[in-house]
Amino acid sequence: MCGIAGIFSYANDHPIDMAQLERIEQAMIARGPDGRGVWQSDHGRIGLAHRRLAIIDPTPSGAQPMHDSQRGLTITYNGEIYNYRELQEYLRSKGYELRTDSDTEVLLGLYAVDGPDMTNRLRGMFAFAIWDEQNRTCFAARDPYGIKPFYYADQDGCLRFASTVKALMAGGDLPDDLDPAAQVGFLLLGYVPEPNTIRAAISSLPAGHSLTICEGGQPRIEEFCRITDLLRRPIEGPPPSLEERRERLRDALEDSVAHHMVADVPVGFFLSAGLDSTALVSLAGRGGSVDAKTVTLCFDATRGTRFDESELAEMVGNAYGTEHHTVEIKQSDFAEDRDRVLAAMDQPSTDGVNTYFVSKAVRSIGLKTALSGAGGDEILAGYESFDQIPRLVRRLRHVPGVATFGKGFRIVSGPLIRRLTSPKFAGLFEYGTTVADAYILRRGLYMPWELTSVLDPEIIKSGWETLNLPGRLRHDSAGIGTLEGQVAALEASWYLRGQLLRDADWAGMANSLEIRVPFVDRVLLDRISDLVAGPARLTKQDLAALTDNRMPEAVRTRQKTGFHVPVRDWIAEGAENKPERGLRGWARFLLDQVDA
Repeated sequence: MCGIAGIFSYANDHPIDMAQLERIEQAMIARGPDGRGVWQSDHGRIGLAHRRLAIIDPTPSGAQPMHDSQRGLTITYNGEIYNYRELQEYLRSKGYELRTDSDTEVLLGLYAVDGPDMTNRLRGMFAFAIWDEQNRTCFAARDPYGIKPFYYADQDGCLRFASTVKALMAGGDLPDDLDPAAQVGFLLLGYVPEPNTIRAAISSLPAGHSLTICEGGQPRIEEFCRITDLLRRPIEGPPPSLEERRERLRDALEDSVAHHMVADVPVGFFLSAGLDSTALVSLAGRGGSVDAKTVTLCFDATRGTRFDESELAEMVGNAYGTEHHTVEIKQSDFAEDRDRVLAAMDQPSTDGVNTYFVSKAVRSIGLKTALSGAGGDEILAGYESFDQIPRLVRRLRHVPGVATFGKGFRIVSGPLIRRLTSPKFAGLFEYGTTVADAYILRRGLYMPWELTSVLDPEIIKSGWETLNLPGRLRHDSAGIGTLEGQVAALEASWYLRGQLLRDADWAGMANSLEIRVPFVDRVLLDRISDLVAGPARLTKQDLAALTDNRMPEAVRTRQKTGFHVPVRDWIAEGAENKPERGLRGWARFLLDQVDA
């Protein structure tokens, strides 16, 4: 887990500005406090930089940028390749001589052996760029789920890239205009949807895509994996029995957890009282104690309420023999970190502050990496959306003219409904006939018709057209047989990717902590995709059944409560101009901070 950066003057003969590259690299110190490296080619037209958080092969031999001088290859890489040991054997069978025990060198070797097709062999989270001197080509790629970020700016024949938007801006020479589609998307969803970023000059390389630039050519972006395509595969044969479903889930999850435990430093766990994180601890134990540290976060404002998970989490830690730590956060603690939190938040997000504090707690006990239960709800139907959206669509999709009637109903009734209850109720008929539209209704922060109260009409018009949210949601959910499977596709490719994983990246990296997510694994999804998208689908009850008898019954049967974070109120307390309470006020406050 690291920070990467690079500049490539692909259409100009003059050398790049190395001072600019170093400014970008220096803006990411927290992502890699264990070391740094900056490299420039002999001809001066490309430079790569790296900040290192040493997890696999923490010796100096794993430092970056890393070179294969024989083949003229140089790489800067952020992430972890969990199957790198199997890939080492593959490379040796092809005659590639390895000099280190790092997964970084494996990437160099795969590119030398397989070229751009190397991405199909990778299991893990990654964002990297490889300079190929012989072909004068830069090849970059990002993992299929988009766990690791890759931001770039293409301006005047020069490509700049980095792990954060703010680092690219720190380099200079980029306009700071806000992107209209990003502003609209943020207010609709609570995060900025890719490929847009909050800065108009900067884009996000989409998940599961590669970027290739040849000297004198033009950037070419190609897709090598789309997670939602795994959910579109035809389902053949009779539905598996309950026992078969659970056995397949157990095998796939145990395999994923084992791969995610691969490291040359101790690995810990984020531990809540929810099934996802507790199941990871149980599966890691495999009948014995878990030789790891577990950490639970609690807030003094919620201590003793139904939102307090600390007591149950401590029971889990004791049951599995972990070294358990409960860290309490007070309002005064937040006040001390308030400015650091806002500075670390690379793009505005209405979530993630809790991840910042639990990451800080985990780092404080000496860990560099920890496993998180993020992603379990998306494959195990853990959100209310899996029930609410299909139920609404089944009731309305066959009613003739309901969407047209619904638009009129929303226009007439909207002002009154807003004074009485949630404005979303005004859109039930208009947005209730397809999963894509109902997803906007369920996940929306502001509704599309409310944006005029927040943004300039010209920004809304331009941003809405570019964002094309309804069309993209329909595309990502099309071709999936069940309504619940369509919801799973949207939750994974939007909420999980756009908010949860991005928040885990900035919040973890702000504290120099690598967050690993075993539920977010292409191989895992490939093995159980029919059980996620098909009629015989998995649920949290199936996950609970995989835990052994050491799991406290109160955890096994606990209803999902969500994670209550009082920091939004704390921010309001510390702000000069206090925002309105709730997520909407929090969103407007964050957008104001970006624009300040």
